[in-house]
Amino acid sequence: MISCAFLIPGDIELPTGGYAYDRRVLGLLEAHGVAARHVVLSASYPSPGEADLEETREAVERLRSDTVLLIDGLAYGAMPAALIAGFRRPIVALCHHPLALEAGLSEARQAALRASETEALAKAHHVIVTSPATRALLVREFGVPAGRITVAIPGTDPAPRSQGSDAGTRLLAVGSIVPRKGYDILIEALTQLADLDWTLTIVGAGDRSPATTEALVAQIAARGLAPRVTLAGALSNPDLSLQYGAADLFVMPSLFEGYGMVLAEAMARGLPIVCTTGGAAAETAPDAAAIKVPPGDVVALSDAIARVVRDRALKADMAKASWSAGQTLPRWEDTARLVAGAIRKVCA
Repeated sequence: MISCAFLIPGDIELPTGGYAYDRRVLGLLEAHGVAARHVVLSASYPSPGEADLEETREAVERLRSDTVLLIDGLAYGAMPAALIAGFRRPIVALCHHPLALEAGLSEARQAALRASETEALAKAHHVIVTSPATRALLVREFGVPAGRITVAIPGTDPAPRSQGSDAGTRLLAVGSIVPRKGYDILIEALTQLADLDWTLTIVGAGDRSPATTEALVAQIAARGLAPRVTLAGALSNPDLSLQYGAADLFVMPSLFEGYGMVLAEAMARGLPIVCTTGGAAAETAPDAAAIKVPPGDVVALSDAIARVVRDRALKADMAKASWSAGQTLPRWEDTARLVAGAIRKVCA
């Protein structure tokens, strides 16, 4: 049994795709020969202070010298190279998506994160990413050799097929309200469709970026869409499943996604999809199941939504393709097996 410490910043129970990935993998690694221990790092990452970095160093020092470090990218990409050099243990970095590609950052902050993540990834013995697109990005822009990268696509749980609504116009979007998710673009797109009988539910934590949430609420009110848009907040898995089951169309306006776990969840339920081509989103959903538009393009997003809402035959064909694709998605056991394999590589 390989000894491994999974270093994760903040509260692992937070309702985000990245933390869901960490939780599921952590719980399954032992079945694949890896005794994984959860090490909690400061929630201040990716903006740690000196005390947080010292706490990280001390946490690693307390581990056995033969322990493999599996470090979540939310922390790893922001760690100084000098700190990483002092770990003196095999390192596997888990990159959900590069930190510098988070929306809403200043140019200076983007540059600093890109530099720190490039240096950090150069010191990792192996890197795990959640999509082929992210692997290509790390090779192309961060100088990581392709041979040091393992793609471990997030798993998806089996789910019942969505039954939708009688009207067939219930839209669903899932993800925390942060700039990268592009909800302001979605509201602008829907403003142009006031003549259609649609409703939208956005499921996602509203406290990750309070300013973004406040601006979204104001935008919805200013456009006169408050009666048609529900901000449901973060929901429990059973309540989220009910939302998926009642939806007719899944919409993801994200500017960038490292994989797009919510797209896989939508396909597991056979929902037709309108999404952007930001990051890996374009490859996560097959073309037959999704209409894909450039990120940030209000007109293209509006036109795509209108096309699906108006054309019941198209929507039915897309739903059929989505359901079919959803049945072939990898499961979490597959993901854990690949992660365990990457950990074994650094022990060879």
